Amino acid sequence: MIAPVPALYRDPQRAGPIALVAESHVRLLGRSLVEPGADVIAALWAAPLAIVAHGVEADPMFFFGNAAALAAFETDAAAFTRMPSRLSAEAPLREERQALLDRVTVHGFIDDYAGIRISAKGRRFHIGPATVWNLVDAEGRRHGQAACFVP
Repeated sequence: MIAPVPALYRDPQRAGPIALVAESHVRLLGRSLVEPGADVIAALWAAPLAIVAHGVEADPMFFFGNAAALAAFETDAAAFTRMPSRLSAEAPLREERQALLDRVTVHGFIDDYAGIRISAKGRRFHIGPATVWNLVDAEGRRHGQAACFVP
């Protein structure tokens, strides 16, 4: 059984960017992560794919990780959303991760990424194939990037 959606994801300042995860996926990839008419935040939270998203800060911070992602990263929503996304990869792999994000910035999305990530407890795990996409609003403004993968 999946835990209820963490209250911090229902905060109005966070809810819009989380909804943009699903909206951008449809806009860029042409397929939906959620059923029509569904509560988007609840549907993303309970999705069987691990879904994560970070913003556009100088050192981008995660603002969303669904239940599957938090299980893979062995953490909770409060801790995950205080973590710079670069820390999801070990130091020697951060250049590779940055190259992937740069490729997504240019092309809008990629659906062929695979790599190694590290959990909050130090466990290494493989992700991939992963889809990574830009979070772009209806006016074309970029708000970050998101990724989904089978945990």
